[in-house]
Amino acid sequence: MTALNVQFTEDEMDQIREAAGKEGVSVKKIAHDAVVADLRRRRVVAAAVRTARISAELNKRLAQ
Repeated sequence: MTALNVQFTEDEMDQIREAAGKEGVSVKKIAHDAVVADLRRRRVVAAAVRTARISAELNKRLAQ
């Protein structure tokens, strides 16, 4: 498994530590899960944009 070094401000680290404490998980898990969730969200948004574009083109053709 590969690793990534990420730098955070003290305030950001405090927030991450607080979230990890509330969830009872490690800081690493909070950071990992946040990155993975953002990647998934970006894929969903990209798919929605593609679908909307294709639907708009199809709707234009069907309206003619």
